[in-house]
Amino acid sequence: MYTIVLLIHSWVRWIALVCGFGATMAALMGRTGDGAKDSAADRWGMFLILSLDIQMLLGLMLYLGLSPNMKEILGNFGEAMKNPATRFWAVEHISAMFAAVIAAHVGRVLARKAKTPAAKRSRLLVCYALSTILMLAGMPWPGRPGGRVLFRL
Repeated sequence: MYTIVLLIHSWVRWIALVCGFGATMAALMGRTGDGAKDSAADRWGMFLILSLDIQMLLGLMLYLGLSPNMKEILGNFGEAMKNPATRFWAVEHISAMFAAVIAAHVGRVLARKAKTPAAKRSRLLVCYALSTILMLAGMPWPGRPGGRVLFRL
């Protein structure tokens, strides 16, 4: 079960990242509609939120139960904080990803409550860009402490 969930989590991250870039670019280019709910930014944002929510569910499954690495890290948390690789998984990765999920959700809600199309555009742009940056910062890129391969097979 661990291997399957980890594989899916590894591949869905690319979908989430593409959706983050798509939502950010749609907001940047002003494709937020004139109050319509079916603009390019809304569609990209919906897929961003969907992929982030799936990622969060899979990640929590790994973090809280399936990952043997996390069981060891959480069993000896103080020692894990001294090692950059284990600290990345115990704190940095999950914090950045939770923040990315929150930023995307907040941006979508704030955009719905915007009074003008310009306000909607700026709210979407800021929140989706922040979410995408947080995803990039929290990903386990090769070469960094805790880094993994780009494409798990």
